[in-house]
Amino acid sequence: MNEPKGAPVVEETISAQEAFFVKYKKAIIYGVLAVVVIIAGIIVYNNYVSAPREDKASTVLAKGQQLFGEEQYEKALNGDGATFPGLLKIASEYSSTDAGNLANLYAGLCYASLGKWNEAAQYIEKFDAKGDMMISPAAEGALGNVYAHLNQLDKAVSHLKSAAEKADNNSLSPTFLIQAGEILESQGKADEALKLYQTVKTKYFNSFQYQSIDKYIERVSK
Repeated sequence: MNEPKGAPVVEETISAQEAFFVKYKKAIIYGVLAVVVIIAGIIVYNNYVSAPREDKASTVLAKGQQLFGEEQYEKALNGDGATFPGLLKIASEYSSTDAGNLANLYAGLCYASLGKWNEAAQYIEKFDAKGDMMISPAAEGALGNVYAHLNQLDKAVSHLKSAAEKADNNSLSPTFLIQAGEILESQGKADEALKLYQTVKTKYFNSFQYQSIDKYIERVSK
């Protein structure tokens, strides 16, 4: 039976996507995880504390943050069987508190670190950044990376572009724009990728990524 016209193109696109994820599997998520951990651990925790119930939730969350930092993801999620109930239980039982809300983000990041991408998406989606100018773009960028691993590439690009727009700074925006651009390249959308790379070059010229952005631009301009 003859293959329908266009089949080789589809196969080439799939192969390009697979090659992309093999090459960037670790870098695509762990860079964003590092950003979120730094922001969540140093800034957000200090802001999300008030009232007795909030204090209790924040106290138990601190243990979860510690376990996350130690890469004990299963224990961070499900508890230690003693005094720490686990992030999943904190998110459920303290859902009305800011700490309970933050537990959703940490749970999502734990699942992402374990390669459980569906669960990661579920919990990161539950997290409400409440307009926080630093957490919101970092969390959305992480979500974009999760959707990339789920091969929901359009969703991934959408979240990464949104994260870059929300951040609008030299630290996060270029990272998210380049990630989105590379995914677009894997989809054969070189023109769209070029626009994102050009944004990095013209708008974020004080960023670290600016030093190497020309190679991305040249690659999609051929």
